[in-house]
Order: sequence, then C-alpha cells, then structure tokens
Amino acid sequence: MKRVAIIGSGIAGLTAAYYLEKARQSGAQLQWTLFEKSDRLGGVIQTERRDGFVLEAGPDSFLTIKPDAARLCTDLGLADQLISSNDSERKTYILVKGRLMPIPQGLEFMVPTRIWPMVATPLFSFKTKLRMAAEVFSTARRRDGEDESVGDFVRRHFGPEMVDRVAEPLLAGVYGGSAERLSARAVLPRFAEMERESGSLVRATLKAKAAAKPGAKPQPLFTSLKNGMQQMVEALVAALPKSSVRLQQQNLLLRPMNEDWQVEAGDIKEQFQVVLLAVPAPAAAAMLRQFHPSLIEGLARIEYTSSVAVALAYDSAELPPGHGFLVPRSENRKMMACTFVHKKFSHRAPEGAGLLRCFFSSSRMPDLLSYSDGDFVAMAQQELKDILGLDARPTFARTFRWDRAMAQYETGHLERAAAMEKIIAEMPGFHIIGNSFHGIGVPDCIKSARQAVEQITSGASQPVVV
Repeated sequence: MKRVAIIGSGIAGLTAAYYLEKARQSGAQLQWTLFEKSDRLGGVIQTERRDGFVLEAGPDSFLTIKPDAARLCTDLGLADQLISSNDSERKTYILVKGRLMPIPQGLEFMVPTRIWPMVATPLFSFKTKLRMAAEVFSTARRRDGEDESVGDFVRRHFGPEMVDRVAEPLLAGVYGGSAERLSARAVLPRFAEMERESGSLVRATLKAKAAAKPGAKPQPLFTSLKNGMQQMVEALVAALPKSSVRLQQQNLLLRPMNEDWQVEAGDIKEQFQVVLLAVPAPAAAAMLRQFHPSLIEGLARIEYTSSVAVALAYDSAELPPGHGFLVPRSENRKMMACTFVHKKFSHRAPEGAGLLRCFFSSSRMPDLLSYSDGDFVAMAQQELKDILGLDARPTFARTFRWDRAMAQYETGHLERAAAMEKIIAEMPGFHIIGNSFHGIGVPDCIKSARQAVEQITSGASQPVVV
C-alpha cells in the first residue's frame, strides 16, 4: 500500500487529493493524507456571499484558453455552473495623466493587429504609433539566448510607452509585480517563441490569426462559476473523506527516512512513500530541514508579492462602459487596478446594483500589510472619486489580505527552475506542485496536480515538477 502525503490545501493540493481519491476508489493501492496549516481548505480561493453580492477574496475566474480548470469542474459535476465573462461588453481602460483611455480594439496584449484603432487611439503618442508600424518589418531576434525582463523585451519591439501604459499595468494586474523584473521567457513564452520564429511579433500574430478556422466562434476570455470560485473548492471538499484531511497542522517538517519521507508535526512522526508539496516555494524551503541546500536555496529565491483586494458594494453606481481600469506605475497611485465586477460577470450583484473590486500590491506599497482595513477602504474610495468621479458611498465594504501569495517569475526563472527540477528528479517520491515553477493561474495549478497524480498512480519512477 502506497502512502501519499499532500502538504497544502490550495487548489493544487485539493486537486491532487481529489484525483488520488478517485484512483483509490477505482482500486489503486494507495492511501493519502492532506495536511493544512490553517483552519480552512482552499487557499486563496475564497468566496463570500452577502445581500445578493458575490465577493471574491482571491481569483474571480480563470483563463478559458487553458482547459484544465474547466475539465476539473466537469469532473466535479459543475459543468452547468460555468459562466463566461461578458466579452461583448468588455472594455478596459488605462489611466494616463489622470484620464481613463480605452485599450484600443485589436491590441492583443501589446501587439497591434488592426490599423485604424491604433491610428485613432489617444493612448499612444505618434512616435509609438510609428514604432508599431515599423515593427511588422522587423527581423531582429535576440541571439545570445539570455533571458530578459518583460520590460526590456517589450521596449525592444514597441518602445518605452508600450511598457509603461500597457505591459506593466497588465502584468501588474496578473502577478502583482514589475515588468522590469519579470522574466519574458517565463511570463510571455508565446511571444518569446514568436520572436524566435519570425522576429516580428506583429507579423507572427497576424499569421496565427490568418491560420485560424474561418467563422470559428472566439472563446470567452474568462470563465468562472455562477456562485463564485469557491463552488469548485466546496465540490472538491465534498468528494474527499474527512478522515483523510487534517487542519491546523502547524510547523510541519519533512525529512528523508531510508526510502520514505517522514512528515513531522510536533510529537507526531509519520512515514509516506510519496510527498506532494503544494505550498509556496519559501514555505516548501522551510520544511526541508537543510537536507538539500541547493534546492532549498533555489526555492527560497522565488519572490512572492502580497496583495489586498477591497470589495465595494453600491445600490447603484454611475460607471463608464466596460470591465474596469488599470493604473500604470507612473501615475504614482496606490491602487493598481479596479474591476467592475457586476459588468464582467453576471450573477455577481442584485439587479441595478454595482460591485467594484480594487487591488493593491506590495510591489508598489512595500508596507502594504501595515495598513488597516479602514485605511484601504478610504484609499479605494478616494482614488475612485479622483479617477471615476464616484461620490456614492458603498452600502458595505470588505477587505481581503493575502501575504506573499503571488509568485514572481523574475529574470532567469526558467533556468533556476530547471536546476531545481534536476535535483528533484533524483528524489524518488518527491513532487512540488502549485504555482512555484510553471504558471500561477488556477488552471496551471490544477494541471500540475493532475499530472503528478497520473504519474504516481501509473507507477512511474521519475518525479514531475510542473
């Protein structure tokens, strides 16, 4: 009988437990135990429902183009609860010199694909527009093979204004970090590959669009669940035997013991043949008791940012059309972004009411977590008044804090991850899943867990880190 320990109950840990339990029920000779340090399961996925509003403490959706989250929801019997973002009404604004300017149609992340919207937009200067037009003729490729920051990558192709007004605020909204530190190869692998193949990102993007099936209906950008992302967590937990889940497991330590792994919690010591570490990289490093210094050092080097989300509910709110706005670092504001939640997704607020979610990050506010909830609500209200002219008082506000929750894939990340994977490959029965190495989104974490379980249940001897 193979004993498996899962440490951490975020979406990766819960997914691993779910697929291990399915395998066990199908006859696989294994037992599993899930260890969680807090008193709840689900990690940063947490939904609150109040007065008809659906409040997301963490991620409010997942990218539709990555299939693993929707696949898990289907396995859980939640396919009929999946909802798509209201893309017909999608419009995102960038704050530039105190004014909201819409991202023009045809700008795919940072790559222009339509001429007239780029000509007409006030978002970019004439110099940047000329830079965009010239990029289509580029054949330059980075030849030294060295990684570079997203800021440097985008600057080479489209100039500094594209970094400041598009790349930096968009990535800050996803990673809560800085385009000047994030790795282009790790964060923008598709664009890095386009450059290797074509030189020009515009030319490569247009070629990919031309190759798409004619008349194919575009996928919605985001997918969520009708009653919030916690529906996924609740369904996972309901499928797991309570006897295999242990909450409030503080100060866990992990050490190799002959050919097994020993999990230690206080006076309790248990041995397992397989361990799945589903915790942030620094927490994983702290559990490893110095038995492999190079691995511990590599994990500890992965930086994480902290974040705060402030949800503001209104009986009614006069807002511009669209799903929200992003705030570049150069605007010198504390808020990074604001989502008009009731416009992005249906089923999020009572008819006629409004729900806004404002974001703050330690990458811009190093002392982020020293502020009180009241401070954040006041900041959000003041900046919404300055930016939107929103004077209405919210019927209620809710602040959510996440300490070191978002992994930062900084320049050189893929090389460092590969070095750690090589070490892990020589550690039978040891797996790292979650957001430490190859993707921070919900689908990425789910995929990492599912692939690790498939390897465990197939009897493969080579560990996988995904």
